[in-house]
Amino acid sequence: MHLLLISDSTDPRLSDFRNVPDPELLRERGVFVAEGRLVVRRLLTDSPYATRSVMVTEPARAALADVLGARPDLPVYVVSPAVMKEVSGFNIHRGCLAIGERPPHLEWQDAVARAHTVVVLERVANADNVGGIFRNAAAFGAGAVLLDAATTDPLYRKAIRTSMGATLVVPFARVGPVVEIISQLSRGGFATVALTPASTAAPLRSVANDAHAKPLALVLGHEGDGLLEETLRACEFQARIAISTAVDSLNVASAAAIGLHEFSRQR
Repeated sequence: MHLLLISDSTDPRLSDFRNVPDPELLRERGVFVAEGRLVVRRLLTDSPYATRSVMVTEPARAALADVLGARPDLPVYVVSPAVMKEVSGFNIHRGCLAIGERPPHLEWQDAVARAHTVVVLERVANADNVGGIFRNAAAFGAGAVLLDAATTDPLYRKAIRTSMGATLVVPFARVGPVVEIISQLSRGGFATVALTPASTAAPLRSVANDAHAKPLALVLGHEGDGLLEETLRACEFQARIAISTAVDSLNVASAAAIGLHEFSRQR
């Protein structure tokens, strides 16, 4: 591997790792940050995204020696924990960061071309929820995730970490208004299923039974407000998950997991 021992936090070779907590700056530079040994391993082994460089402490380098050794082209900067904190701007508990290159824009039609299950997100704002939904999508074999402009960036550091690297593996595409995408997915043969806690919605198991013969587009919305009314009306099915009256709804990532599991079980 291309090991470089660096003891000076001002070394210009570490410039990509500066201001890691600033997501806007990272996007402007066309990069993202993968944090943690498991996530960096997944970036280097499973993801189609290019890796520009890795910054690690010695224990992290040893833990990743097998995958780093397979990439002699990749600069690996070995630093102390103190230097890593000074450069990145926060405390990296697992001593491992990688800089990935953001992929070019992917058209949503290309993202779903070979997918039998698609997750569609409308105004899902929390990075942990986006990461959790991607993790669930990977777990239950969803082929793509479509996100509207108001949904948090899946390549934001926290979303990547929460997804355990699934945002680096599951194809995704940005879309315009979700109501328009639903119409196009329906014309393409997808069963469009809105998850909602509304009492007027049909039970999830019943919907999964009725819709299982078609490719699935599972549509989820904002953590507090849910899906827009026009989006709910555009979907072929509205499905609810039966829960206790002690709460009014489920966390959106939990709902995604249950919905995806029910459809995978039917199939």
